[in-house]
Amino acid sequence: MNPVTMFPDRRSFLQTAAGFALGSAAAPLAFGADTKRRYPYACSSINYSTLSFEEACKRISALGYEAVDIWHSVGSGMKCPHLEYAGSTLKAEGLTKVLEQNRLKLCGFSVYGTSYAKYAELLGQCGGGVAVRGSGKVSGTLSEDMKKFIESLKPDIELCEKYNSYLLIENHSGNVLLNKLDSLKAFVDINKSNRLGIALAPYHFLANKESVTEAIRVCGKQLGFIYFWTNEPGEKQMPGAGSVDMKDWFSALDAVGYSRYITPFMHHEPAPDRMDELHRQSLKYLKNLEQEH
Repeated sequence: MNPVTMFPDRRSFLQTAAGFALGSAAAPLAFGADTKRRYPYACSSINYSTLSFEEACKRISALGYEAVDIWHSVGSGMKCPHLEYAGSTLKAEGLTKVLEQNRLKLCGFSVYGTSYAKYAELLGQCGGGVAVRGSGKVSGTLSEDMKKFIESLKPDIELCEKYNSYLLIENHSGNVLLNKLDSLKAFVDINKSNRLGIALAPYHFLANKESVTEAIRVCGKQLGFIYFWTNEPGEKQMPGAGSVDMKDWFSALDAVGYSRYITPFMHHEPAPDRMDELHRQSLKYLKNLEQEH
């Protein structure tokens, strides 16, 4: 099913201490010494969109996260100034310094509402990493639409090669190309680039009433990013806060040899102090599941 392999297996990942490191982040990750803790965790900065990037990083580090996923504003309802600020004000040197000061690695950039091309050089200057974006719209047959979409990404894939990065396409619900299981299958069959892969958002598969574990298996080695995010109201979107048991998600990730970051997630976040509490609860829940499954 999977024609390309994007990322190393877990053994190689542990040996290289999480791939796309940056700054203080050049030191090996602490999780490598604990055989029961096999996954590193990242936090998306949009969960602290009301704070400055510096303050968001302080909180994310204090929670125990190893890395940050830096977001761009999605739209009027989801403003996040962090990536724009990193690009226009911090630049590579300033961004590296902030991450070093907070002992965080760079998970990647989420470029919804903008383009990877705009931030490709910055990502490369910071050591390379992943950039997450959405897919196109459905206009005709799935296979033809997918071929055209992947073909349209060639300029970005060339930038990925130049800047040691990876472009990941997130699934969504609604009239979008990467939507349901059949579209995942079409993507992995057509994609031939080891610089292109999938960012999996279980929230949308749950909205479609499709299996998250099957989605993980279909993505296989082309899975480069995963949110641990449920389709429930409000704070119940966060791992462990709602009714979704995520133990099988870990089993599926093990089965495909996933070795990148796990990102607990929700949209329309509460105030920062409450967001801290939810992240602490989620990390505890997920790390317990890792040891149990």
